[in-house]
Amino acid sequence: MPLKGEIKALSDEGLGVLERGNKVIYVPFVYPGDVVSVKKTRRRFGRRVATDFELLEPSPLRQTPRCSHFGACGGCLWQGLRYGEQLGFKAELFERITGISAPIKGSPNIWDFRNVSNFIVTVEGIGLKEYGDPFGVVNLSECPVFSKRTSEYLRALRAFLSETGLEPWDLRRKAGDVHYLQVREGKFTGEVMVNLVAHTKPSEEVAEVFRDYFSFVDSLYWSLKTNGRDDPKGEPELLDGEPFIRERIGDVTYLIHPNSFFQTNSYALRLLLKAVEGFADGERVLDLYSGVGTFGVWLAKGGFAVEGVELNPFAVEIARRNAELNGAHAVFRVGQAEETPIGDYDTVIVDPPRKGLREAAELLVKSGVERVIYVSCNPKAFRLDYENHLSKAYRIEDAILIDMFPHTPHVEAVIWLERT
Repeated sequence: MPLKGEIKALSDEGLGVLERGNKVIYVPFVYPGDVVSVKKTRRRFGRRVATDFELLEPSPLRQTPRCSHFGACGGCLWQGLRYGEQLGFKAELFERITGISAPIKGSPNIWDFRNVSNFIVTVEGIGLKEYGDPFGVVNLSECPVFSKRTSEYLRALRAFLSETGLEPWDLRRKAGDVHYLQVREGKFTGEVMVNLVAHTKPSEEVAEVFRDYFSFVDSLYWSLKTNGRDDPKGEPELLDGEPFIRERIGDVTYLIHPNSFFQTNSYALRLLLKAVEGFADGERVLDLYSGVGTFGVWLAKGGFAVEGVELNPFAVEIARRNAELNGAHAVFRVGQAEETPIGDYDTVIVDPPRKGLREAAELLVKSGVERVIYVSCNPKAFRLDYENHLSKAYRIEDAILIDMFPHTPHVEAVIWLERT
């Protein structure tokens, strides 16, 4: 028998919460004020998540989704929610998880803002994963959060597969030739990189056909994937064009490569960089997870003396190139955050992976650094780092939220910690 009721709240993960008696069901793609009827649920991570439900009465907080795939694609849980409401809920969820009340800055663009998209290529379809189904794939015709050119990229890919006879990946059997198409765009430069992730090397004939179908891009890669893991990673080989594309944020130019991480929202990235710069103090700055130098090069251009530490040697190489390209006096070296001796710095910036700082947090506690700027995309990881480690030596002085991820529950936080 269907369970009916009004959604009163959102969970920490951005799902609608339906409570009826002693039952709690989490419903995707719905918002406070929606009245729903849940017909089927599935147990997921110890909770009941609705898999079949009907919207009976829409919430006044709703807007008409722009994407025809909304409700199936797992990319945008909140596209049916007005953007102003999205921002309010993000700040509310962040405060609920961390205890920090912080202002939020919206993304300057909420459509066509992503500078990278990884389209999975499978026997079920080509596009993005379905919400809540590891084997379900939405056969995309568009993606308005990524690019106006999405359909062009996907048409070229489908024509290429049809002509060459290369087999899409079978998620269940873990077999096939082509697994992902990664597309990167320089939103402020107009440059495009296409990277095909495949389990076979291309013959000369296949490589030539690939070049023909994607002759309109600036950089063309073929990445050989040697494992069956479902991720868009392989060993890239340049087939045509430039080895890097460029993105320009303010007066800083960044080089982008298939194997380098770069913040996904170019338009909101300037807000994030300015927030970090606004909290930085003194002259000497340590960028502890420096990546390709996104923060370090920006701050060095602003007059700070920057040293960056990054575990990935390739990212360090690109960071050095970015510094040279921009005439920025920043030094980047290979090292593990947990093993980095923290010397006489005025400010330390940390932008850790989703799992957080963990052991590296104790290094900061034992250091003499007065100011730490913690950049976080995972408020739960920050809370654990702070409660278990950082609170021994630091207090939370201020925070700013930047919406790098419109139409999702995620938000980027910049948190200023001062030594007590």
